[in-house]
Amino acid sequence: MKHYLPASLQQWIDPINTGLGILLILVVAWLLRLLTRRLLARLGRHYTLPAQIEMAIRRLSNFIIGTVALVAILQALNVQASVLWTAFTGFAAVGAVAFFAAWSVLSNIFCTFLIFTTRPFRLGDQIELLENGEKPGLKGVVTDINLIYTTLHEVGGPVDGTLMQIPNSLFFQRGLRRWRGGDAAASTLQGDG
Repeated sequence: MKHYLPASLQQWIDPINTGLGILLILVVAWLLRLLTRRLLARLGRHYTLPAQIEMAIRRLSNFIIGTVALVAILQALNVQASVLWTAFTGFAAVGAVAFFAAWSVLSNIFCTFLIFTTRPFRLGDQIELLENGEKPGLKGVVTDINLIYTTLHEVGGPVDGTLMQIPNSLFFQRGLRRWRGGDAAASTLQGDG
């Protein structure tokens, strides 16, 4: 049929065919969604399915139909599967790295909120973050608490008097030993004597 048309119209046949194919895919996807919705409603009435289960199955079927329709449309546009797979894995990897980075920061911010509300220690307290029963932990006087880190002025470590910044989430993953602000100075003096 293409060779019966004038040369000026022949260039439009392929885009029109592609557009009609995409339109057909969208109509079939819409009809499938309508059919599954009615089928699920009928099954829900017949077997008395809870509304939550019916809604979950409907959402899952809509997702599957939408995904299949999207892949079919991309195939109609001559997008190769290897390109799609490369793009998907690339986006998934970037998303995973971004989620991991954000999770760490959000975890520390949330733990800061917990430190301020539950008050396991305060500024001026001497604390020891315990590793386990055999190893001594990180020990120092709390000098600052910010959104991400708690700063300790090290006591009894390899280099006495240095500052350590400990992520706030670590305080909820390990045991903590605490001496109150006034008691910390007394215990340090008794340890030296």
